[in-house]
Amino acid sequence: MSSDLRSHLGRARGLGSAKSGVHHFWVQRLTAVALIPLAVWFAVSLVTLSGADYAMVRAWIGSPFVMVLLILTIVIGLHHAQLGIQVVIEDYVHNDGAKLAMIVGVKFIAVFFGLAAAVAILRIGFGG
Repeated sequence: MSSDLRSHLGRARGLGSAKSGVHHFWVQRLTAVALIPLAVWFAVSLVTLSGADYAMVRAWIGSPFVMVLLILTIVIGLHHAQLGIQVVIEDYVHNDGAKLAMIVGVKFIAVFFGLAAAVAILRIGFGG
């Protein structure tokens, strides 16, 4: 006799059709929590830099600490957005082919813009 208290149907269903819903849920919540201090830091930085000239902003971005925080903010923000858009697509797009194409497209766009932003930050930061 098994110590599992679920019914036969409950054991047969396993994790449901998505197979990863809990992981997706937690990653979205963790990225949201990570974005709170990053967004506050970014907003305070923008207010502090208001009125600054190009050279001052470029010097600010050139700080290794600032470069890392900017890249983290962009990467985590894009990942969080991609996860949220994926949920909307899964809930409201009923054609499986269109659903897959849209999810892959959103992931591609997030990766593309994340890499483009990281390259831009690094080029500005290193004076290129």
